[in-house]
Amino acid sequence: MKPLIEKLPLRENTSFVANTHTTPNFEVPWHQHVEYELILFIKGGGHSYIGNYVGEFSVDDIFFLGSNLPHTFQKDNPDLITSAIVIHFKEDFWGNAFLSLPECKQIKQLLRTSVKGFHIQGESKAKMGKLIKKLVEANGFERVLLLCECLQIMSAKQEFKMLSTQEVGDFNHKHKERIDKIFQFTIANFQETIRIEEVAGCVQMSIPAFCSYFKKSTKKTYIDFLNEIRVGFICKQLIDTSKSIESICYESGFNTIANFNKQFKSVKQMTPSKYRKQFANRIIR
Repeated sequence: MKPLIEKLPLRENTSFVANTHTTPNFEVPWHQHVEYELILFIKGGGHSYIGNYVGEFSVDDIFFLGSNLPHTFQKDNPDLITSAIVIHFKEDFWGNAFLSLPECKQIKQLLRTSVKGFHIQGESKAKMGKLIKKLVEANGFERVLLLCECLQIMSAKQEFKMLSTQEVGDFNHKHKERIDKIFQFTIANFQETIRIEEVAGCVQMSIPAFCSYFKKSTKKTYIDFLNEIRVGFICKQLIDTSKSIESICYESGFNTIANFNKQFKSVKQMTPSKYRKQFANRIIR
């Protein structure tokens, strides 16, 4: 399945979109759009899929996504209410010549780099969170000023983690449908045992051809991609439930505790028990 090509309408007397989306209007499938996206989560949590990056999102998290970067944010469970403030703007929303100004050099570079996707960190996260909440309620030129301030913080402070390692152009070649079908199959089945021949078969490829194709297209092996999805699920279970680590292991699709611990440590650089201790105050008792 191809990523949905989303077209975002503008309201009258506005040059970019800033809205709050709450369940059921929050739920959007794997999609992409020409607009840059700045998103602040204000309720709920779940998993983020950005290019070939797999991770989590929770309240107060902020992401900045470049033009045409495929992505989706999937909530933890169907009954969870999730809400986010989402800002979309085109590169030329302020006019064709604006980014050519010498004062905009850092902003122009920021937009170029955002094709990887950013997860905002540090003091920038708190500052931008306040600005985004103010922006969604603002009118007139104040909207432009607040958005520019957010861009200035990102470009000056550089307090963000780059996410995807895949070039956006890779999503636009003739094999895009195949990669997207693999992605969707994995998201739907990661809690079960997935054999390479199964996922290769769903795109009508031999196992060697599939492994070579996936590595070339995503810059990672299929097993690495699958384990990242499973670890993202595990992290939410460790934080938000009191389930035993053994129970979470098998629920996430791993068949042995040893492999579960090995793969978790490979992705998160710590053991599942240590990860849980960091968030002990959030675990449901």
